[in-house]
Amino acid sequence: MARVDARKSDALIAFAALAGIVAGTYGEMSSSGPFERPLDLLGLTLIAVAAPALAFRRSAPLPVGVITVACAVIYYACHYPGVFATAPALTAIYTAASLGRRRLAICLALVMYAGIYGLIALADTDPAPGDGFNLLGGWLVAMVVLGEVTRNRRAYLREAEQRAIEAERTREEAALRRASEERLWIAQELHDSLTHSISVINVQVSVAMELLDRRPERARDALVAIKESGRDAMRELRATLGVLRQADQDATPAGLAALPRLVSRAEAAGLPVRTVVAGDRRELPEEVDRTAYRIVQEAFTNVLRHAGPASITLTTEYHPEKIVVRVADDGRSSGGAAGHGMGLIGMRERVVALGGSLSAGPASEGGFLVHAELPLAGAL
Repeated sequence: MARVDARKSDALIAFAALAGIVAGTYGEMSSSGPFERPLDLLGLTLIAVAAPALAFRRSAPLPVGVITVACAVIYYACHYPGVFATAPALTAIYTAASLGRRRLAICLALVMYAGIYGLIALADTDPAPGDGFNLLGGWLVAMVVLGEVTRNRRAYLREAEQRAIEAERTREEAALRRASEERLWIAQELHDSLTHSISVINVQVSVAMELLDRRPERARDALVAIKESGRDAMRELRATLGVLRQADQDATPAGLAALPRLVSRAEAAGLPVRTVVAGDRRELPEEVDRTAYRIVQEAFTNVLRHAGPASITLTTEYHPEKIVVRVADDGRSSGGAAGHGMGLIGMRERVVALGGSLSAGPASEGGFLVHAELPLAGAL
């Protein structure tokens, strides 16, 4: 489409040049010297060849430049009147320079300058002060310079457009990357919160089914625990969705402050938990606080699902530059079932994102140990 528009504009320029040269020459609007002859068929032919050639000035700058310069030199060699016949040649020189054909433009300008001023030098009389050729050298230089300026401006605009396109593409890639990271975060949050609650519910349902016939009064406790686990799962889900909507101001984010509730749920599911806290409790950065809680939650879930009858020792150590969380159980090693699952993968991703370290595997004294160290400086 752009090429078609360029051809149309070049055709209009050629037509306007032809009409303007003929009108200006017949209207005696300029003079080329004291010895002018009337415009005849040859003169009109030279104009009719040079002006229409401009329709191809961009597609064939060399032939158009040669034709227009030759016609101009022949025109004035025959002493035809007016300076308008130089217009096609000047336009061709400008076009060559604007297309990056600097050498061609300079050569055309020199040939035209030498040809016309050679004719003046060979004339019987010097040009009068008012002759139109006095400024021809300036016009030739101006056409070359103007063409160079136009070429540089087009190159600058193309580069600016390319930078804008690149910036837009970079913004789109960044948006896609952020969306992917957000989806991963949502999936990890839902996995960590819901998997734990569903595991507790599953254990309590099994207990209730065993006690329902033999000791129905004990089944009630299991059903109450199921209800509490369901409520906690809904609270966790609501908190996650509230973060996404930025609307749920009452939802409490997951953090170490919620550990007592997590411990009570584990104990209600039949996992005795011993809690050890070393160092002075203090407020943690939000990301560190949430990650520490999710590690404990996922470790409890793995013990509940894979370790069988077991007890848990939860140790939290507060250091000036980091916080250390350890979850150890004395059941059968849960690493074989959980070591390659999404839970431990999610733990490692969370810890690595904060610049910390995580180890998870069978303990030397038996059972399974999850040990995480989370730096505080990188999360502030």
